[in-house]
Amino acid sequence: MRIKSGTVRKKRVKALLKKAKGFRGSSHARFAVAKEKVLQAERYQYVSRRLFKRDVRSLWIQRINIAVRMIEPEMNYSQFIHGLKTINLTLNRKVLAQMAVEDKSAFEKLVKQVKAIV
Repeated sequence: MRIKSGTVRKKRVKALLKKAKGFRGSSHARFAVAKEKVLQAERYQYVSRRLFKRDVRSLWIQRINIAVRMIEPEMNYSQFIHGLKTINLTLNRKVLAQMAVEDKSAFEKLVKQVKAIV
């Protein structure tokens, strides 16, 4: 007995064309073209999620560096992080950047404490 894939195929094509909604030209209407474009778009999306994490981390590092230099001009980011590690204080860069922006007094105390050690 032959099994036809009518409804299954229609559902698959419809789902893929829904992902291609908004693409230019025939990329949003023709299945063969849309399939390639959606695959490429998903690859870019996967890579971009990782690049975003990288960019945000570098932004945190820049904020910490600027805040440290404003408090102690002769100290830089790497010396500050090294000082934190020597006093066994484990704060990640996200928290440090938030402290530098939102709670300047606490961050200043932290920098002074590291300065005394280093």
